[in-house]
Amino acid sequence: MDSNHLNRRGFVASVAAMGASLAVFGAASASAVKPRFTVEGDQFMLDGKPFQILAGEMHYPRIPREYWRDRLRKLKALGLNTLTTYVFWNVHETAPGVYDFSGNLDIAAYVRMAHEEGLWVNLRPGPYVCAEWDGGGLPAWLFPEETGIARTSDPKFIEPMKRWFKRLGQELTPLLIDSGGPIILTQVENEYGAFGADHAYMAEVMQAERDAGFSGLLYTADPSQFIANGSIPGVVAGINFGTNYKAEEEFAARAKVRPDGPFFNSELWGGWFDAFGDLHATMEIPPLIASLKWMLDHKMSISFYMLHGGTSFAWYAGANWDNKGYAADISSYDYDAILDEAGRPTPKYEAVSALLKNYLPASAFSPLPEPEIPAIIPRFRLKQAAPLDQLLLKSTLQKTPKSLDALGQMHGLMLYRYQAKVAAKGELKFGDVRDYALVRINGKTVATLDRRLKETSVSVDLPKGAVLDVLVDTHGHCNYGKNIGRDQKGLIGGVTLNGTPLEGWAQYGLPMDSPTGLTFSAQAPDGPAFYRGTFSVEKPGFTFLDMRGWGKGYVFVNGHNLGRHWSVGPQRAMFVPGPWLKAGENEVVVLDLHESAERTLAGGANEIWDLPGLVKA
Repeated sequence: MDSNHLNRRGFVASVAAMGASLAVFGAASASAVKPRFTVEGDQFMLDGKPFQILAGEMHYPRIPREYWRDRLRKLKALGLNTLTTYVFWNVHETAPGVYDFSGNLDIAAYVRMAHEEGLWVNLRPGPYVCAEWDGGGLPAWLFPEETGIARTSDPKFIEPMKRWFKRLGQELTPLLIDSGGPIILTQVENEYGAFGADHAYMAEVMQAERDAGFSGLLYTADPSQFIANGSIPGVVAGINFGTNYKAEEEFAARAKVRPDGPFFNSELWGGWFDAFGDLHATMEIPPLIASLKWMLDHKMSISFYMLHGGTSFAWYAGANWDNKGYAADISSYDYDAILDEAGRPTPKYEAVSALLKNYLPASAFSPLPEPEIPAIIPRFRLKQAAPLDQLLLKSTLQKTPKSLDALGQMHGLMLYRYQAKVAAKGELKFGDVRDYALVRINGKTVATLDRRLKETSVSVDLPKGAVLDVLVDTHGHCNYGKNIGRDQKGLIGGVTLNGTPLEGWAQYGLPMDSPTGLTFSAQAPDGPAFYRGTFSVEKPGFTFLDMRGWGKGYVFVNGHNLGRHWSVGPQRAMFVPGPWLKAGENEVVVLDLHESAERTLAGGANEIWDLPGLVKA
């Protein structure tokens, strides 16, 4: 008996155990209100009439709030009728029980705005979302130590998830379609079949959504080869695939497990994401149009992933783990999408629009909003500097190094300091370095260690009394694969010199929440430092800051964290949203871990990429 058969047998058993409660999983909960969005046969039905979902995915934290309406109108102008969005748990609950739905995180306002623009909403609340987002949206505070509880029925995971869904429900259940809002679908988990086959866990996630008030139609989404693991009888089963797959073959694979409809391509990957050190990923237009045409001919529902990717600002870009090891995602989430990082229609937009016009009435389309004029900024020098040490937090003393996560710091940098008690030289070895480290002795950098290259040791010569500093910069927690919840940051495990343990470390955190509190001068310090400069614009508009010549670090404009820059590419410029600029003088602060680098910037109209490479996703 093969494992797939065992998985399916376990699935049936777990479903049966849920009893009568499963009767409401795929439909509205018992209510006097007749549900407006339902399934009849193989069709979605809206108010009793067949409805084809034509959606585009866009994520509210990746788009400045001032741009939301513009992007929604561009979705609508393409002829689409639905906005798809994930909900990112870790941006809303940054500490247990501490919630934030303000400003750019006001997801209810985002959903209401979509409704105002005549759009329906497909909600993807997770709790896990992948999305090339830090930890797949799971808060790092869930995992202070390496653990296997992520996406399991362990109470240490399930109970926080239930509390989160309850709080999210307060924001969004009033916006369900049967309450007069635009939310027509709610997803259960996300691509779970690619992670596991614990159907009891899936039932718990589903029940938690119901208990939080998410009535109405539910669905799952998985690549077709994992649909047996991740789908649920009686619940709509979407499938995800890229434009270089053939849609006909993907739905044929689905039919072997789920021959029933509705037939929903819940993610049509029109592009792909980028990792540091790779070439910029692109995908050709013809395969996208071929897949799209076949599905339109068969009246299937579709959601473009991504319609517009935007930017993973600050530290929220994620990371993947595969047979090559750890790969950190860049801050740009351009995704080679239908709208580019700055929200401009690309040739893909024009190709998709031309095809959709063969299937939809003219009334389905609307004019595009007026384009934003980019701000072109002449090259200028950052003339002031401040040492990184100024923002270090108070130290904690540890016998052996602790991860950032263990000390309650979810992102940023950590300085580990050791003073040599005796002279020694030889191999300095770490259990693991997550994710990039400068090794410094008495204030001088002697080596760098890069997790991508599996570097965990260096030869050193430590005089007695020497100060050994290991400054660790972090990237995203793994958002895909078995390392979810196991990717704590900083120095992992013990430290030895020639096999002898080094004990007694002072640790200084630097969360990088803000560059405020720095005292700048004209004297450039040795070692990692912040650099400050100003530039002026007559009229605010988006721009891309040219980072060529800089080393590695973060960029702030007028206090906004644009994300990570790193000379390994493929991203060579940082997107600055127009609403984050002001007429007149603007401030930019760049943290650079590397010395002797370029200290000038300029702003242009376009991203600067390393040579693109086609991917077969």
